[in-house]
Amino acid sequence: MAISLKNVRYFIAVAEAESITGATQSLNVSQSVVTESIKMLEADLGTALFTRHARGMVLTHAGHQFLRHAHQILAAVRNAQQAMTARPDTMVGRLNIGVTSLMTGYFLPYLLDRYRRMFPKVEVHVVEDQRDYIEHLLVNGELDVAVLIVSNLQNRQALEAETLVESPYRLWLPVNHPLLELGSISLQEIAGEPLITLKLDELEDVTTSSWRAAGLKPNISVRTTSVEAARSLVATSAGLSILPDVLYRPWSLDGDRLEVRSILEPMPTLEVGIAWRRGSRISEATRNFLLVAREHSRSHAR
Repeated sequence: MAISLKNVRYFIAVAEAESITGATQSLNVSQSVVTESIKMLEADLGTALFTRHARGMVLTHAGHQFLRHAHQILAAVRNAQQAMTARPDTMVGRLNIGVTSLMTGYFLPYLLDRYRRMFPKVEVHVVEDQRDYIEHLLVNGELDVAVLIVSNLQNRQALEAETLVESPYRLWLPVNHPLLELGSISLQEIAGEPLITLKLDELEDVTTSSWRAAGLKPNISVRTTSVEAARSLVATSAGLSILPDVLYRPWSLDGDRLEVRSILEPMPTLEVGIAWRRGSRISEATRNFLLVAREHSRSHAR
């Protein structure tokens, strides 16, 4: 038995209109087509669905039973159609993402790759700038979401934020450095060493506050905006560096190795995350980006 959806729809129309003539007005087909459709459906089901009389059509007991199922059948079909149109690869829209320079190189590429593979038809635009300006654009509604260091956020009253990755600060050293013999190293032991600092996403401000809290003045030899430069300088013994683990790689671009050690004093934790305007209506494209970001974070935490 193969019941046609068209016959089910025609059956519902006749049941609601209680006549063939009334059903044809809503279906915009001829009476003969509807009559034949009802006959085919009754033949498929093996029972009469209507009692015919001069004034129209009245449902039989079997007809009443089937009417309930008929509505469920059409509802199930509508739900299936909606589910198909809501597939990630069919979704369209626009997503405006703000990002700071550090996140552009070390977090956003993997996040965007996953998002674009899941939602290829969503138009994505990325704005890279300083954290304070990204916050300004979020508050003004010019950006939907931002990927940045949420532990540095200032306008917390106007912004919602969610941490995705927590990264401690540690000391980077070349492989031949004598301090490597120590399990953990104090800021006092580091103070006399030449230091490489990273002028990127306010990282230097974090380490500066730690030095100030310890009552020490660091011996800064190089300030750079390049993580790769900092990595190479440390690996070639130009100095040490205190940077978050999220940036650590054991090799420089030239293949020189570097090591890390914990710092005895309490150090702030770098929190990488996402932020959006508090109380704003979140678009479907933004909501999906948040879901992808959370899943990306969970997969890296395993």
